[in-house]
Amino acid sequence: MLAALFKFRGGVKPASHKDESTQAPIARAPLSARLFVPLRQSAGAAPLPLVRAGQRVLKGETVGAPDGNFSAAVHAPTSGTVLAVEPRMLPHPSGLSAPCVVIEPDGEERWIERAPVDYRAESPDALRDRLRDAGIVGLGGATFPSHIKLRPGAAGRIATLVINGAECEPWITCDDLLMRERAAGIADGIAVLRHIVSAERVLVGIEDNKPQAIAAMRAAVAGIAGAEVVAVPTRYPAGGEKQLIRVLTGIEIPYGRFGTEFGVQCFNVGTAYATHRAIAHGEPLVSRVVTLTGNVERPGNREVPIGTPIDDLLGLAAPRPDTDRIIMGGPMMGFALPRTDLPITKAANCILAASPALFPHAGPEMPCIRCGACTRACPAELQPHELYWFARARNFGKAQEYGIFDCIECGCCAYVCPSNIRLVDYYRFAKTSMRALEREKAAADAARSRFEFRNQRSEREAKEKAARLAAKTAAARQAIAGEKPAAAPALPPLDAAKKALIAAAIARAQAQKEGVQPKNVDNLTPEKQAEIREIEARRAQVREMAKTPPEEPV
Repeated sequence: MLAALFKFRGGVKPASHKDESTQAPIARAPLSARLFVPLRQSAGAAPLPLVRAGQRVLKGETVGAPDGNFSAAVHAPTSGTVLAVEPRMLPHPSGLSAPCVVIEPDGEERWIERAPVDYRAESPDALRDRLRDAGIVGLGGATFPSHIKLRPGAAGRIATLVINGAECEPWITCDDLLMRERAAGIADGIAVLRHIVSAERVLVGIEDNKPQAIAAMRAAVAGIAGAEVVAVPTRYPAGGEKQLIRVLTGIEIPYGRFGTEFGVQCFNVGTAYATHRAIAHGEPLVSRVVTLTGNVERPGNREVPIGTPIDDLLGLAAPRPDTDRIIMGGPMMGFALPRTDLPITKAANCILAASPALFPHAGPEMPCIRCGACTRACPAELQPHELYWFARARNFGKAQEYGIFDCIECGCCAYVCPSNIRLVDYYRFAKTSMRALEREKAAADAARSRFEFRNQRSEREAKEKAARLAAKTAAARQAIAGEKPAAAPALPPLDAAKKALIAAAIARAQAQKEGVQPKNVDNLTPEKQAEIREIEARRAQVREMAKTPPEEPV
């Protein structure tokens, strides 16, 4: 065990409500009649569709190929027939749509040919490519492509590997149950991740309110040298990546910097288990454990195929009649869904049924009284009340100066605010607006660069045209004055092949010209025929004169 833990400032201790969904083991959700698999399920570029309507697919077959290295593949969660590849609304606060692969399951669950490998015999680069092609992303919520996080830093390796099993958000227990029931698989995934980054030690951080998970993980990692399970104090948001790294190692990672720069990297326990399945069993990420809880009759955890409609999961959990909204995620960082026919994605760790009794409405927003409660609760050590004023006034420059992008949107400030101000909403608005302004500025800069280049090209062409016209005028004036015109600038010599091509083209043109016969000359009178012969004779004389070079003037 570590002798001492480090601390982070701020945080809150809301009621955990973990027991409701941990009374039964993880159960597999039945297949739905339709699966809607979004192609965009991770940070980075959206995968490229590889299937079309009418095509039959196998379970684990790639339906979306990574678009570049900063992307991760997407796979069919079951065997069946592709009905369409079409835009559909995603479960996201933006409410935007994105391309989805609609699959009708055949119920046979026929897998692709799986190819497990021994990670000890593979190079780190080969393993990173396998994880990318298996669609492995961060299952803690950020869905960052794992193969990108496994790249070594400037030192060429990551000394400390942090495995996140804290699961600090209230109501969510999917990681807790995963550690209790599948600790051996998680430990095997940890060994793969450690092999890729050549880490000296592994720290598994779990909040101390999960004694069963702590015991299971300690038994599972007992055979991994340099690995230890650390019980961290229960305090939200101790499960935040930067907060957990700080608690376990004392390293503070500022905004815009990455853990690899400091020799440390963090992965969720779900990501470690998915890595184990991808390497040891050759299975891509086609399902995940989701907590169904809140105002429901049958709370619990289900292993859900990606693309399953949330409506079908709610049917398994049976929300009570007074349920007034459905939240994806926890009550602190989750968001209310506009509708419930949306699909489960790799980022979905919890479906929470809310009611006025469980989650009373905060009431109307009142003026800020500058009590400082939000500042004391902020784990990022910001000044939320100042950020609120700047965001509300659209003073984005000052908001950036006060570190608004360091905000992890944990919701601690809004949780303790006595004025019921939805502070995180203001911060999200400011961040979105600032990013939009940056995109507009980049587009305007690009347009200005194109405009300036066009003007420069037009000016250059005008100058060249004026120079040619001046040279031509000077030559004409010299000819009129009887002077020998100045020699034209020498052109670059032509090679023999180009000369032959030019001569052949001239010969073809002359032959074509000579072969042209006048038309509509039938039934002409003798006078007209004589007139035509006279015109042709004059033309022939002019052509002969043109071939004769002029004499030099005396």
